[in-house]
Amino acid sequence: MKPARAGLSFVLLAAVLWGFLGLFSAALLDRGLDSTEIAFWRATFGGAAFGAHALFAGAWVRVPQRAWLGVLAFAWLGVTLFYLALVNAIDAGGISLAFILLYTAPAWVIVLAGPVLGETVRPAQWWLVAAAMVGTALVSLSQGSGINPSAVAIVWGLLAGAGYASYYLLGRRLSERQPVVQLYALVMLIGAASLAPFVTWSAKDPVAWVLLAGVALVCTYVAYLAYAFGLARSTSSSAVVVATVEPVVAAALAWWVYGEFLGPVGLTGAVVVLASAVGAGLLSQRRAEAAA
Repeated sequence: MKPARAGLSFVLLAAVLWGFLGLFSAALLDRGLDSTEIAFWRATFGGAAFGAHALFAGAWVRVPQRAWLGVLAFAWLGVTLFYLALVNAIDAGGISLAFILLYTAPAWVIVLAGPVLGETVRPAQWWLVAAAMVGTALVSLSQGSGINPSAVAIVWGLLAGAGYASYYLLGRRLSERQPVVQLYALVMLIGAASLAPFVTWSAKDPVAWVLLAGVALVCTYVAYLAYAFGLARSTSSSAVVVATVEPVVAAALAWWVYGEFLGPVGLTGAVVVLASAVGAGLLSQRRAEAAA
């Protein structure tokens, strides 16, 4: 298998594993766990796994003092906000709705690229932001089965997209200064510590612990490693296209298990949101290649 094709296979694996996150989270919510507790255990177990990986691989290095502010911001946005918002979006509006809104992340990147990265945003990128907004509006009008496009669900979904955007806005630059496994260990454990005071602890049976382990180890630790491995061996533009399998997998599983269906208007909006995400990724890659 050629390196680029092998790399995209790992990106596809990561996207599929992320797609299962909705199913696991919904099952935990059904078992009475609070969204904050789910986010806490995901961050705690995931951070512990990355920490053990970093220790075993000898990948712990001194974090530059000037990088700590970025690490803290990444922890609060990419873990505390992102993990909590995604589960709340699933709880409030359904798996399909949450994962479609999650993919407004590239639009958030475009909006924040100027103030955070100092990048100049081109007119074509603003058109993609507008398309994402139109798609979000259509998704919010969905009349499908098992979907609740309430204002609360939409807000949580958009916040999940904003948190997800931090992996590009902050994570990519921070990973250039330290091993990625160390970075993820730090931000997940800091993110978990930030969530801990707000957790409503619940009694958990063995099945709940297995589901939490699946969320943290399969959908987080293994998925993040697979994506990083695949991205290093393929082009960013190809990886962006393959990664959009994630909401498709999540929606298919939600339909199969819970009977969720967005309906014609919602599906149209989903296509528009995902198309804008792909377009944003392709434009970003072309800009990077032009600047090289």
